[in-house]
Amino acid sequence: MLMNGVPVGGLSHPLGWMVKTMPNIAVLVKRVPDTIAKITVVDGSIDLSGVKWIISPYDEYAIESALQHREANGGSVTAITLGNADCDKTLKDAKALGCDELVRLWQDGWESLVSNGIQSILAGAISDLGSEIVYCGKAAADTDAGSTGPGVAEKLGWASISNVVSVSFEESGVEALVPIVGGQAKVGINFPCLLTIDKGPNEPRRPNVRGIMMAKKAEVNLKGGQAPTATISVISNSTPPAKPPGKTFQGAENVPAVVQALRDEANVI
Repeated sequence: MLMNGVPVGGLSHPLGWMVKTMPNIAVLVKRVPDTIAKITVVDGSIDLSGVKWIISPYDEYAIESALQHREANGGSVTAITLGNADCDKTLKDAKALGCDELVRLWQDGWESLVSNGIQSILAGAISDLGSEIVYCGKAAADTDAGSTGPGVAEKLGWASISNVVSVSFEESGVEALVPIVGGQAKVGINFPCLLTIDKGPNEPRRPNVRGIMMAKKAEVNLKGGQAPTATISVISNSTPPAKPPGKTFQGAENVPAVVQALRDEANVI
């Protein structure tokens, strides 16, 4: 009620119109072999023993976008990954950068998941979290498929924008800058939505000492889920064929041979 125009004894009317909703932000991260690691194939299977693991580089740009979104509009950022216990390190690296919550999706039988199953599990987790916007890298460094983001958005029934290089944040959505032939386009999108992030002007931040110490103590929330039955399987893997040795030409008399080799063999002229 009001006394002399001053509210006393509680609120006389709801103030919902005065409350700013804080965004629930999710970012998808993937553990991948270091991009400079030498990958070998043994008996049709990829041998990853002794390989150093990192956050997929484009996912670092996604984390940066998610953190900037939180800094602009408040809310919280949940980092999500799908994988075994080795992926806890990936999530804690995301925590060191500033993510608030960590979720790892895994259960027995998920060792051979393909894209459809991965996308379904991720979409289910995002739905359970109640996230309004999801950021992810435009493609993982190990497969370079670029299918996870659009696939997750499709399963959620959300709009999505791919290959985003810059984001500006509004209360009801975002504006994204994407490259097009001859320039860039600014695209507006409302929540709920998903953005796949490309390299842009905003370089990913690096962890500070405080972030690293907090990450060591961070709790990783383990969750399961439902995966559809796989309809495809990987039969075997192989390395690309070795490149033939280069050719050396010396002397002006060999110019015609060089031109022919560039035209007929290298296909560059």
